[in-house]
Amino acid sequence: MDRLEIARNWLPRYTGMPLEQFGDYILLTNFDGYLRSFAERFGCEIHGVGRPMQAATSRGGLSMVNFGIGSANAATVMDLLLARAPKGVLFLGKCGGLKKSTEIGHFILPIAAVRGEGTSDEYLPPEVPALPSFKLHKFVSEKIVQRGLEYRTGVVYTTNRRLWEHDVAFLDRLQRLTCIGIDMETATIFIVGHHNEIPRGALLLVSDVPVTPDGVKTEDSDQAVTREWAAVHLEIGIDAMEGLGESGERIKHFRY
Repeated sequence: MDRLEIARNWLPRYTGMPLEQFGDYILLTNFDGYLRSFAERFGCEIHGVGRPMQAATSRGGLSMVNFGIGSANAATVMDLLLARAPKGVLFLGKCGGLKKSTEIGHFILPIAAVRGEGTSDEYLPPEVPALPSFKLHKFVSEKIVQRGLEYRTGVVYTTNRRLWEHDVAFLDRLQRLTCIGIDMETATIFIVGHHNEIPRGALLLVSDVPVTPDGVKTEDSDQAVTREWAAVHLEIGIDAMEGLGESGERIKHFRY
């Protein structure tokens, strides 16, 4: 089997959803609640319960995949999406804010991501920057502004580490890099998307500000953020990707 044949076999295997049911535009998340809300909104079936990933597709052809947490899973789903060759992929994730002025509930459209997770080094040399597809982010930014909401742009840092909040040397490094947020998936999605020629983007929701006293995320604080902001986060993603599909505008330009 060649690489494409493997992806075509494994995408349904991992998600439980037949290949032909995946749409041209795909939302990625690592939160079960987002996928359940998506399925409730469109009245569609959730496939893959009990499998590594779950997926659903609206009658309009917009798909959503819950791929789990971390850069390894992010790379896996972006590799498996080779099977569908989507016209656009948008990651709806959460991140920690690294600026004291970055408040919980702010949205971040990353202009780039620092590749601190290691996984992306398996795909492209470290000199290659992890970048989103600009035109996809343009659509997302328009949907945010239409709702009268604000968003931040800047560079996020992607790491495989989960417990780093009390590592002074690591915190000093983050400060020197002047990153606006930190997460575990964005750089991987950008690089593997670039490697696989998949247009990609990310809309991140600031769920905690770990550089401030008592700013580390807990179960209770995360639930509070989800209650207040998850619905609009998902709505923006749906509106942007449906808008791309309706416009038919190409967001992929170059072949490497």
